[in-house]
Amino acid sequence: MRSVAGELPVAFRYTPGVGNTAFLEALRDRAVLLGSRCEHCDVTVVPARIFCERCFAELEANVECGPAGTLVSWTVARVDVDGANLASPATFGLVRLDGADSVFLHRLVGIDQPETGMRVEARFRDDRQGSILDLEGFGPAVA
Repeated sequence: MRSVAGELPVAFRYTPGVGNTAFLEALRDRAVLLGSRCEHCDVTVVPARIFCERCFAELEANVECGPAGTLVSWTVARVDVDGANLASPATFGLVRLDGADSVFLHRLVGIDQPETGMRVEARFRDDRQGSILDLEGFGPAVA
């Protein structure tokens, strides 16, 4: 079974918490991708978190990563979550930002032929509101 048809009317409000609030504020105010570094595990993760998911050490949201990185993997979506065809395909990538050990999922923009291992760079919107959509996506890195 791949899916079950049905409707579930759910209204919700996303509460980002301490780590994601710092991440979203840095994105909005400074066009910066903010992460957290665990000195115990020697790992930097993006977006920022308040605790290490490996050892549960307390973390701070204080490491700027990117804005460039390496495309680790990518895919093209042609249908939405309900199985309807999208008006135009959307390309998504997993990007390992410079300075980070984790990967970051977002749209790829302005890349006709993505290639694993290619260098990409964050594209920020001019009018940022404190949303993950303040990051338009990742485009080809400028040399």
